[in-house]
Amino acid sequence: MPSRPTLRLLAPLAAVALFATQALAETVSSFTLDNGMEVVVIEDHRAPVVVHMVWYRAGAADEPPGVSGVAHFLEHLMFKGTDDLGPGELSRIVKANGGSDNAFTSWDYTGYFQRVAADRLDLMMQMESDRMTDLLLTEDAWQTEREVIIEERNQRVDGDPGAIFREQRSAAQYLNHPYGRPIIGWRHEIENLTREDALAWYETHYAPNNAILVVAGDVTADEVRSLAEKHYGPIPPAAGIVPRDRPTEPPQLSERRMVMEDARVAQPYVMRSYLAPERDAGAQEEAAALTVLAELLGGSPVNSVLAEKLQFDSKVAIYSSAFYSGLSLDDTTFGLVVVPAPGVSLQDAEDAMDAAIAEFLVEGVDAEDFARIKAQIKADEIYSRDDTSRLARRYGQALTQGLTVADVQAWPGILQAVTEEDVLNAARQVFDRDRAVTGWLTRPETDSAEVGQ
Repeated sequence: MPSRPTLRLLAPLAAVALFATQALAETVSSFTLDNGMEVVVIEDHRAPVVVHMVWYRAGAADEPPGVSGVAHFLEHLMFKGTDDLGPGELSRIVKANGGSDNAFTSWDYTGYFQRVAADRLDLMMQMESDRMTDLLLTEDAWQTEREVIIEERNQRVDGDPGAIFREQRSAAQYLNHPYGRPIIGWRHEIENLTREDALAWYETHYAPNNAILVVAGDVTADEVRSLAEKHYGPIPPAAGIVPRDRPTEPPQLSERRMVMEDARVAQPYVMRSYLAPERDAGAQEEAAALTVLAELLGGSPVNSVLAEKLQFDSKVAIYSSAFYSGLSLDDTTFGLVVVPAPGVSLQDAEDAMDAAIAEFLVEGVDAEDFARIKAQIKADEIYSRDDTSRLARRYGQALTQGLTVADVQAWPGILQAVTEEDVLNAARQVFDRDRAVTGWLTRPETDSAEVGQ
């Protein structure tokens, strides 16, 4: 590959990399309460602030058929009060104490968090443990919140052709595995969710032996253990918690293709996703190589293989990217996106994308690009330690998706150990069109009946 010195940022990145190598790993402790609740403590004494998170090993991919969206539905309902707290009172108390709180749902987990002054941790655990066991759902509360979720789907999905396209692509990617269902749920199933559905989900999954407590900030492990035993320790474990056993995908034998037309599309694009392995406990090397591959191919809008080949050399595209996240309980995806330049068809854009990948496999990894990506990854690792919430999320997400504290701590080193040959081997494995979904999102052609009007 020809050198493009105007696009190189090696000197400043090398300095950052040197700084990163001198950084010390965060102080992390972990233990398990007698009731099975896992606890992770990340000490960071630079500011008198703490992040308190409770993660449940239950997300959209664990939902039974017919009630898609119930995990997200319950996430909303968890703010509707308990026997001790009125509707919305938990959030009001957090705010009154100078903090912030929120929640999130994914395919593999549901999480709740507060960020407050460190001396308010006891209060946070008191309230969070209360809603782990004593949630109250009035008739008005659950029906009103169901309408809120329907409107959320209207705004985030149904009103956005790109979101609908991604939802349809996932459904085509996963024929049998529940990753093919949207986290927010299919609209017709959301509309039929009931209070009983939400309570059944709550009673099945919300228990200490299905939860991970992550506390990060100005605390010590002994302090957290004492408070956790006080507030979460008395909660009995649920007998029905069993290892997650999800449906698996049948072997994909040929490429799947889809074309979605929508008059609201502002900019057509091509997107292809390949089934790809996730990060596995004790075996993260392949995922690390795929992480580096995604950065090399499309991690930067100007300094990446696809950008240089498609946007600057041939000028067939105005944007290109590659994406991969190994944080997934089951098989994930590796994706490519190309937005064609004006006058370039989607077919030509797809052909150019395929040619760029084929050239990359023949030419190999550019040594300077590889060094730059390694430095960027190392820099991101050290910068992430400045964000207590990000640190807490890193551990909580990993543990709910089958990894361990040791895996999280080993990950930066595994990334740095990736070789150029590892990247090429990973590319050869993942770029299998028989395990891919290729989609075009475009505007419909002008209806002939409208011509001349």
